[in-house]
Amino acid sequence: MRDMKTSSMTSTATTSTGTRIQLILLVLALLGLIIAPFTFYPIFLMKVLCFALFACAFNLLLGYTGLLSFGHAAFFGGASYFTAYAVKEWGVPPEIGILLGVIGAAFLGLIMGIFAIRRQGIYFAMVTLALAQMFYFFCLQAEFTHGEDGLQGVPRGHLLGFIDLNQPLNMYFFVLAIFLIGIFAIWRIVHSPFGMILKSIRENEDRAISLGYSVSRYKLGAFVMSAALAGLAGGTKTLVFQFATLTDVAWQMSGEVILMTLLGGIGTIFGPIFGAGFVVTLQNYLAASAFPVTVLTGLIFMICVLVFRRGIIGEFNASRLGARLGLRTKQ
Repeated sequence: MRDMKTSSMTSTATTSTGTRIQLILLVLALLGLIIAPFTFYPIFLMKVLCFALFACAFNLLLGYTGLLSFGHAAFFGGASYFTAYAVKEWGVPPEIGILLGVIGAAFLGLIMGIFAIRRQGIYFAMVTLALAQMFYFFCLQAEFTHGEDGLQGVPRGHLLGFIDLNQPLNMYFFVLAIFLIGIFAIWRIVHSPFGMILKSIRENEDRAISLGYSVSRYKLGAFVMSAALAGLAGGTKTLVFQFATLTDVAWQMSGEVILMTLLGGIGTIFGPIFGAGFVVTLQNYLAASAFPVTVLTGLIFMICVLVFRRGIIGEFNASRLGARLGLRTKQ
């Protein structure tokens, strides 16, 4: 009995210590994000934040629901077009433009999800890819997208009517706020009863059905939420770079977000953030060189698949140090 009490007290103390360390690391990360634009190029940092949010949105579907989508570029790029058109042609404020992009992406997610969730595994992935390609060709032919030229010269405008987003620091902290809101939303979803059911569907769908859960509805809900958050990233990216092009809706964009998520670690909160930061940094620093970025990225991905099966952050969480920090989770 005494040994059991001692073991329980030790476990509680370890958990408490891990929680304190996590809070310290979180505060340091926030301080780093606040200081970062004074040290690094703000546009580069904003690109990292946008793609990190995009990867986290994708991870909500793959990592916590177990659904591999090859069509998330449709939501990212669709919101990019919706936001660009609303801000440039209708003259709406930037926050309203992003909101319209999120609504548009969620609607696309609802339509695509209704068809896709009827399939499982590779068939689900192929359906999402096919629907995303249909949307790509729609964007190619539609007049409002301007085809291959895209929507260029999108004004950033003034946030809430008085904050000039043409100032790099103002724009950076606006993007940072959106990123933090998006990450917090994902964290709440994952740790809510809804998120617990999504995990149960990922682990054993038949058991979830036997317990009386409407699996199709939960899958559709996760799909729409993931699409909306991907749209949040896409709409924000449009204001950062002030254009929306076919690159945003191309299948390669879906491939990139899959790579970012797997590289960092699926089923983790910070894995996709790390993966997105790594890939974007690699693209940024190798853009001026003659070495093909895609080849190096592919090699790194192969190494990670062979050595880090859970992804880099996933392997760290599964390590002894990760366990001490309270980061070890069941995958």
